[in-house]
Amino acid sequence: MGVPQTKSELLLAIDKNFNKLSGYLNAVPPGLTSAKSMAGHVRGTTMSVHNLVAYLLGWNTLLAKWIYLDEEMEPVDFPETGYTWSQLGLLAQKFYADYEDMEFGILISNLGAAKKTIVSLIEERSDEELYGMSWYGKWPLGRMISFNTVAPYANACARLRAWAKENGVSLR
Repeated sequence: MGVPQTKSELLLAIDKNFNKLSGYLNAVPPGLTSAKSMAGHVRGTTMSVHNLVAYLLGWNTLLAKWIYLDEEMEPVDFPETGYTWSQLGLLAQKFYADYEDMEFGILISNLGAAKKTIVSLIEERSDEELYGMSWYGKWPLGRMISFNTVAPYANACARLRAWAKENGVSLR
């Protein structure tokens, strides 16, 4: 599937990638979720499966925040207050820390809830609102949503497959 260009394509891509991700996450043995044995979001670092989910939850939560602020006609501090686009590695570290004490099952549940929030925000909007106008720079809202859901879910699936292969874990 290519890059979503319509509301229906965006919803389908989110569901498809999230469902695959959920299946993989539910197959990870509980004893392995905290081991820092996966390539991190910053070159030369390692992270755990728990960190990977924290990263996704952090971005999904941030995406919803952007949309809510925009709805209220409040300024959005992209990507996040105190961070620039060149500091995404530091932002990833913040997300890991934000959720480090959360039990893995609850973390997965919260990621599911964040995804549902985003889906609701999409459903409230027309194709025109999602793809017919620029929302951030040259990017329409639908593309910004895709950048922060569809693509990261797919990337996480690829990371999990590589990690599972290296660690002899079946994700089926």
